[in-house]
Amino acid sequence: MKLTDNLYFYPEQGMLDCNTYVIMDGAGMLIDAGFVQFLPALVKDMRQDGLKPENISIITNTHLHVDHYWANQAFKEISGANILAHPLQRKFYDVTVIQTSEFFGLKAIDFTEDGYLDDVKLKVGGVEIELISAPGHSPDSVCFYAKEQKALVCGDVLFDGNTGRADLPGGNADALKKSIESLSQLDINYLLPGHMGILRDASQVKRNFDLIRENVFRWL
Repeated sequence: MKLTDNLYFYPEQGMLDCNTYVIMDGAGMLIDAGFVQFLPALVKDMRQDGLKPENISIITNTHLHVDHYWANQAFKEISGANILAHPLQRKFYDVTVIQTSEFFGLKAIDFTEDGYLDDVKLKVGGVEIELISAPGHSPDSVCFYAKEQKALVCGDVLFDGNTGRADLPGGNADALKKSIESLSQLDINYLLPGHMGILRDASQVKRNFDLIRENVFRWL
């Protein structure tokens, strides 16, 4: 689904999947490839929007929980794209990949990154993106903020009406609250979470932050 001239959204397909986002401006970046079982459906949806796997040059992730990165390697094989991790994702690899997979009774699926993102900024074609560390759901959570487009890809930090859980390995409720409060200061028209629906209006985004602050924080 095309959201703006440079931004595409592909909803999660089922269990252990996640929302996928593509930023395209000459070069293409795919954020959160999801679960490998649903990769054919993702590629089909992308093709319907005129995007081919080979249009993607970068594969990256908001965090390395299994439902977000499992298809990284498979998508790399069909696209030729490079997998670029954030430095925090290498630092906390044992916690977010291995320990969290074991928490759910799953075997960790490994992948090999081709390099690392700058820890504060990124440019995809002419689209400038700020990388924002947002720990709490996981210690390696990173949000991708395109200021000009007023779009925030926030992974599992927060959702429409809720937050990510803070009880997984490396999770921290106080850190999650601080991350959300910090993100609420950004100018956001498109709030793009890792699961469920997206928000596409600044007033809805503000109401969502208020709702979470008033009704969810006390339960974290």
